[in-house]
Order: sequence, then C-alpha cells, then structure tokens
Amino acid sequence: MRLQQEGGDTTYSQTFDRFPLWMGLVGIGVSVATYILGAYILFGFGMAASILYIGYCAAIEISVLRGSCVHCYYYGKVCGLARGRICSLFFRRGSPEKFLERRVSIRTIIPDLLVAAVPLIGGVGLLVMRFNWMLLISMLLIVLLATAGNALVRGSLACRHCAQRDLGCPAERFFVRQRV
Repeated sequence: MRLQQEGGDTTYSQTFDRFPLWMGLVGIGVSVATYILGAYILFGFGMAASILYIGYCAAIEISVLRGSCVHCYYYGKVCGLARGRICSLFFRRGSPEKFLERRVSIRTIIPDLLVAAVPLIGGVGLLVMRFNWMLLISMLLIVLLATAGNALVRGSLACRHCAQRDLGCPAERFFVRQRV
C-alpha cells in the first residue's frame, strides 16, 4: 500500500506487482478502440488512408514497447496498459536505469496526440464535404476516449497502482506537478 496526499486528504492506494487482467484489458481496449475508430474515420479517404493510419499506430506502439516497456518494472508482467507482457513476447529485457533516463516533453508526446488528432482533422474535412452521422459519432467517441477514457485508465487504474511510479516515472514527472 502507498500513502497518497491529495488536496489535504490522505488516501491509501494499493501498488500492484502484477495488475489484474481486467485493468490491462481496459487499458489496451481504450487504445485499440481509438485506433479502430480512427481507421474507420480515415476510411472516408480510402483504404490506403486507413492502412497508413493503422501502420502509424503500430509504429507508435512499437516505439513505446522498445523505448519504455523493455526497461519498465512490469516487463513480462500484466501492467495497467497491458504492454508489459506483450513487450516480453517481442523484445529482450532492457535496463531499469534507462527507464528513469527518459525525458518526456511536449515534443515527445506529439506522436501520441496525433493518433487522435489526425482522424479528427480528417473527419472535419469529410463532414464539410458530406455530413454523415456515423462519422460524427465516431469523432465524438474518439474525443471521449482520448480525454475521459485516457483519464480513467491513467488516473484511476494504471498510474494510481503502478509500482514503476514509485521507482520513478518520467511521464509522472512531466504530467504531475509536485506540490511544494
């Protein structure tokens, strides 16, 4: 258990050595649902646009697995985003010290932001050319997944119970401002 101080309130948060499978499935589900919706939206420009988008999403995932997951505490285990176990199937274990060396900045998160932004921008263009309710609903769902979905996964499930967070996490250093 980890003691957390939030807004003057003291709460206890369990840190998982291995996350429950359902949490990992929710974590990966948000990503996969975003990719599927993005491919659907971009299919309005043709099959090639969808294939290129899915290729981009795969490249982002591979980049995360190679650059972070191989060095993470959860390598080979179920983590809150379901990548630790997946990573061990494709890549060799890295060095835990390298995980702490990574720096997160606006520049490094732009590729992740583009996963939702590209289909939304494309969707706006398609809606202007010809309105379609399914397209609009798909775009709203991507916005929901990219905002509330990611906030739920990272804020309430993954990061809250992460052992790597206790060891040091570059993303936490970037996104969570330490209180003085």
